[in-house]
Amino acid sequence: MDRHDLIEAARRVIRLEGESVLALEGRLGHEFARAVQLLLELKGRAIVSGVGKSGIIARKIAATLTSTGTPAFFLHPVEGVHGDLGMLLRDDLLILLSKSGESEELFELVRVATRLGVPIIALAGREDSTLAREADVALDVGVAEEACPHDLAPTASTTAALAMGDALAVAVLTERGFTSEDFATLHPGGALGRQLLRVADVMVSDADSVPTLRRDATLQEAMVEIAHKRGTVTIVDDEKRIIGVITAGDLTRFVDGKEEFFQRQVWEAMNENPKTVAPDTLAAEAVYKMEQYGVMALPVCDNASRLAGLVHLHDLMRARVI
Repeated sequence: MDRHDLIEAARRVIRLEGESVLALEGRLGHEFARAVQLLLELKGRAIVSGVGKSGIIARKIAATLTSTGTPAFFLHPVEGVHGDLGMLLRDDLLILLSKSGESEELFELVRVATRLGVPIIALAGREDSTLAREADVALDVGVAEEACPHDLAPTASTTAALAMGDALAVAVLTERGFTSEDFATLHPGGALGRQLLRVADVMVSDADSVPTLRRDATLQEAMVEIAHKRGTVTIVDDEKRIIGVITAGDLTRFVDGKEEFFQRQVWEAMNENPKTVAPDTLAAEAVYKMEQYGVMALPVCDNASRLAGLVHLHDLMRARVI
């Protein structure tokens, strides 16, 4: 095959798989709604299983459900019949994937689930298959043909099953009101989760880590706080409301030509209009604000302008927001 033929062959694969996924849209109806309802009513876990390539797709569907608020795990059907079926409990739900709907390895799972009264959702490539008939809900993920030129290797069929699994997961999370904050809670170490971190997740709030002074403190006291703590000292009133900040830069700009520098009071050198953030501000937004105004730290304040903590550039770096 020359280069042109190779590209055309690849385009055929993309086209066939895309058409297979689009064909699913017209099949979504009462059965899909029933499947979503079963997942919403689930008290236990969604156990997802399949053989071969369907098993690989089952693993991904289980991972997607888990990461979007529905506890799920993959169960290999062969290992299931050799002891792992003990994982299946009465409050669980079984999701089974099969292109033919006749995978013998799945039928022992079906028998045990039926005995326990565990509902079964089937993603089957044939509506008239044994698996589709035995399931409580059968979702048709059949395709006209595989993208494989011999119509053998699971390609379009696995893509269609994957898309149906994603559709289930997204429909369930939408109905549950699953938020970006919920997602971040379940993905604290991942890049997506880091994008959704809030300032409250990374700020420091204990008294020993958040340097504060009153407006009548001396600049000598401010120097000690700046040197031994986090470089930015928050100035507060009796109600802990933020009235200013003072940094090493503020001290440097103030010292020139001033007599009795160490005994001067903080209010004379402080910045009376400091940049602040709220606890629920996205951490990434705090980074942008620091870059915009050229500061290393931002006081965190509540709705009444009271000090809640301090977020430093180093905190954001440790959280890998940067």
